[in-house]
Amino acid sequence: MSQTPSLRVDHLVYAVPDLAEAVARIEQEWGVRPAMGGKHPTGTHNALLALGEHTYLEIIAPDPEQAGAQGRSFGLDQAPTQPRLVTWAAATTDLDVTLAQARQDGYDPGETMKGARSRPDGIQLSWRSTRIASWPPPGDGVVPFLIEWGQGTPHPAGDSPQGCRLLSLRAKHPSLQETAAMLRALGLDIQVEGGDRPALIAAIETPNGVVEVR
Repeated sequence: MSQTPSLRVDHLVYAVPDLAEAVARIEQEWGVRPAMGGKHPTGTHNALLALGEHTYLEIIAPDPEQAGAQGRSFGLDQAPTQPRLVTWAAATTDLDVTLAQARQDGYDPGETMKGARSRPDGIQLSWRSTRIASWPPPGDGVVPFLIEWGQGTPHPAGDSPQGCRLLSLRAKHPSLQETAAMLRALGLDIQVEGGDRPALIAAIETPNGVVEVR
C-alpha cells in the first residue's frame, strides 16, 4: 500500500438560517464580504471566504428557491435556528489510500461520491468526497469528512475573497475517547476536550481582529 497522505484542513462548514443575512453580518463584523458560491441540486446554496491558500469557509443555508428539496447535506432539511460550525473537510491527495488506512485503523469514513460545479467564469471544479448517510454522523461533525480535489481543479480558496486566516481549530465532545480514536484513525491531532455537547471552535484572524466561530 502507498504511504498514507497527510491530511490538512480544507474547509469549514458554517450552517446558517439565511445566507444573505449571514454574508452581510460577516462583512460588517469581519471586514471582508464572502462571495456567493452557487446552488446545489440537493436544495442548498453557499458563499465562500478564503482562510488561507488552501483553506476556506463555506457558509451554507437552505435555498428558499428549492423549498421542496429533501436530503439536504449537513442536516439542513430543517434550517438551523442559529449559525453554527457543523463540520469540516480534511483534504487528501489520495482518497482511496486514506480510506483504506482509516478503515484498517478502526474507523470507516463512509462511502465515496463525486461532485462538480461550474464557477461563474465557466471553469469546472470536480472532487471526490466521503459521505455517511445519517446525520449527525459518528463524531457529530467534529470528525471531518474527506475530500480529494480533481486533477487540474483550482482550489476554491484561490478565487474566494481574501483577508482572513484560520489560526486554529479545536473541538469539544461528550464522548471524548471515541471521538479521539476516530481522529487518530485519520491521522489527525486536533485538540479535543470533553464537553456537554459537540462543538467545533475556530479562531480566525480578520481585518477587524481575531474572531471565534463555533
